[in-house]
Amino acid sequence: MLNRTKNFFKTTILGGVIVILPTIILIFAFKWLFGVVGGGIQPLTNLVVDNLTLPDRYDELIATAIVLCVIVLGCFMVGLFVRTRIGRWIYNGFESSLLSKAPGYKMVKETVNQFLGKKQSPFSSVALVQIFENDTKVTAFITDQHANGTVTVFVPTGPNPTSGFIYHLNEKYVHPVDVAVEDAMRSVISCGAGSGALINSMKKD
Repeated sequence: MLNRTKNFFKTTILGGVIVILPTIILIFAFKWLFGVVGGGIQPLTNLVVDNLTLPDRYDELIATAIVLCVIVLGCFMVGLFVRTRIGRWIYNGFESSLLSKAPGYKMVKETVNQFLGKKQSPFSSVALVQIFENDTKVTAFITDQHANGTVTVFVPTGPNPTSGFIYHLNEKYVHPVDVAVEDAMRSVISCGAGSGALINSMKKD
């Protein structure tokens, strides 16, 4: 019992770290960008602040607003350029040769895509599957269904759900459960902690 409780806390904390870490990296990256842009356009912000007849307490707020506007405008211009054929080609080459090798880049990119709703899940639904054709069941995501009754599923490895195994199973070994993909993914990241919804849904079937 003690070991089970200890393992529960350990895996839950680990899962939380894996979820929070990309967000922390993103915050630090934005803070760094804000500092670089702020330092680069400081003469401009000083000029604007000095020529405004507002109380001194608004100086920092105005300077911050100018920096944020420059960052947003810069992101817009870069995004506009990347939408062109040449810009996309340059970005893809830059990403594959340099950015993809930078530590934490993949996590930051996935986090940004998640926040913006651009990251589409290839998983249609969640299931408990019997990959060994016995009573052992594992968490899986249904990725495709075939006319001959075969179901293709992806079984992720915890706590890193980006790796796993692909199985093509007879539909009788696949038991769909009424659980959101996000909730199932959260339990995988937590090494199984919080799998009650999966088990309870299976019992109802």
